[in-house]
Amino acid sequence: MAVNLQRRVDYPMLDSANIAYFPRIYDLAHRFFEETWELMCEISYPEMIDQRRVGFPVVHIETDFISPLRYGDTVHAKIWIEKIGSKSCTWAYRFYNQNQDLVWSSSQVTVCVNMDNLESIIIPDWLRNGLEKHLQQGE
Repeated sequence: MAVNLQRRVDYPMLDSANIAYFPRIYDLAHRFFEETWELMCEISYPEMIDQRRVGFPVVHIETDFISPLRYGDTVHAKIWIEKIGSKSCTWAYRFYNQNQDLVWSSSQVTVCVNMDNLESIIIPDWLRNGLEKHLQQGE
């Protein structure tokens, strides 16, 4: 089951061509990523990394920029888990505009790490259970 979130494209996200600057789109994706943890695993990302000391840094990204995002557009994000390994998981992102046009697609692999030493660790069951509920193949 995918998680659906939305956010408006704000002025500070724009470049000189008056469209969303690509690093800002990755920043937006990360903001959505942080929000998904409460919906998927019932824990906030700050609690997970600061108190439980478990993080999920990105180690691989594949992205397609399909159509520009413009000032005032509403980004509708659809996010799900494509694959779960013992220490990593692959996240699928699809961003649509307010007209339901696909504008951005990304697959991102994250690795579960101990935040104290950044060593990879097996995904704890208390997270795996939530992530597995959002596992799906394709759209």
